[in-house]
Amino acid sequence: MPSVLDQIKDHTVVVADTGDFEAMKKYEPTDDTTNPSLILAAAQMEQYQHLIDDAVQYAKAKEGSFDDQLDWTMDRLFVNFGSEILKIIPGRVSTEIDARLSFDKEASISKARRIIDLYKEKGIDKERILIKLPTTWEGIEAARTLEQEYGIHCNLTLLFSFAQAVACAEAGVTLISPYVGRIFDWYVENTDRKKFQPLEDPGVQSVTRIYNYYKKFGYQTVVMGASFRNTEQITALAGCDLLTISPSLLEKLSSSNEKVTVYLSEKQAKQCELTKINMDEKTFRWMLNEDEVATDKLAEGIRNFAVDAVKLENVVKERLLKA
Repeated sequence: MPSVLDQIKDHTVVVADTGDFEAMKKYEPTDDTTNPSLILAAAQMEQYQHLIDDAVQYAKAKEGSFDDQLDWTMDRLFVNFGSEILKIIPGRVSTEIDARLSFDKEASISKARRIIDLYKEKGIDKERILIKLPTTWEGIEAARTLEQEYGIHCNLTLLFSFAQAVACAEAGVTLISPYVGRIFDWYVENTDRKKFQPLEDPGVQSVTRIYNYYKKFGYQTVVMGASFRNTEQITALAGCDLLTISPSLLEKLSSSNEKVTVYLSEKQAKQCELTKINMDEKTFRWMLNEDEVATDKLAEGIRNFAVDAVKLENVVKERLLKA
């Protein structure tokens, strides 16, 4: 019997959720996702210091204030990591927009276009890049513009609700990253339930509902389940378009040989009794407001990514001052 990881790969595109190149080489994912927290962790490792040095030297050659140079350094650093990742994986890398732009559509568009230009300078086509944006209304609308007007593919992250997913599909984004583990965390912290069978897990049920809705109504946006706490959550979503998985869970999946049941398929989704929703801004904001889990976790996720972005900035700032 092949490993659980190999069985999942037969039905689902496996994506590495890491900034560590060695982990990518070991588990051979198709794609990779990064975020400020992952880049911050990698930036502490000796083997990646040359990527910071390059970013600093690139920015120092730019005219402008110190803050301008810091901005260039951060963007170049994310692109440096993404470029190295693309030497390892055959597919795409997701590069995240600063969480502090979560409610600024125009600034998000400008930042995304600059990141794509930086990749282009390195000879990397935009088809291999996904711009990661938070699933706020402004983030979704920024993605709509980037997709439709500039042909830039987007990955909408920090997605915890059905309303967010529907809005993304109607905006025509390339990919969404609905979170599983953080929904599970909320229920453990805020309800009497501390354990769930895999198919009863509220995070698993959220992604399953979104996947079935997309396939039922023929949306082209693909679903990448994210943020897992255990392997059972992953195997319960076998058949999902993509799953992004941390190295520690990839290791567990590669070490197990249990038989995997495929729970998600387009054929099954087509048979579901579902009602199509027409999403506008007022509907989105009301449905999100009524979803306590999503409201809590979206705000928390933006805050935490912003904190790590500032920490990474401080690391970079020190290097920039010394250069």
